Amino acid sequence: MICLVIAVSAAMMIFMGEIPGATAVTCNYMELMPCAGAISSSQAPSGACCSKIREQRPCFCGYLQNPSLRQFVSPATAQRIASQCGVTIPQC
Repeated sequence: MICLVIAVSAAMMIFMGEIPGATAVTCNYMELMPCAGAISSSQAPSGACCSKIREQRPCFCGYLQNPSLRQFVSPATAQRIASQCGVTIPQC
């Protein structure tokens, strides 16, 4: 369970960034817990995961820049999940 929390935490840091004009979002990588299965395996992300990915998109760059999270979620994994959810990771 701890590894799962760490993996989700890492994913959230990978998916952080600022989007001009975006609605204020509280960036909390723990919000991505529904993505744990997709992060820890090759399974497709759930609808709940994709919803959280869309919601947390303004946080992607910050998550990507956090070394604590990068050790658990690779940029390739983050890109795979975002792509499967139809979300583009911003240029950071």
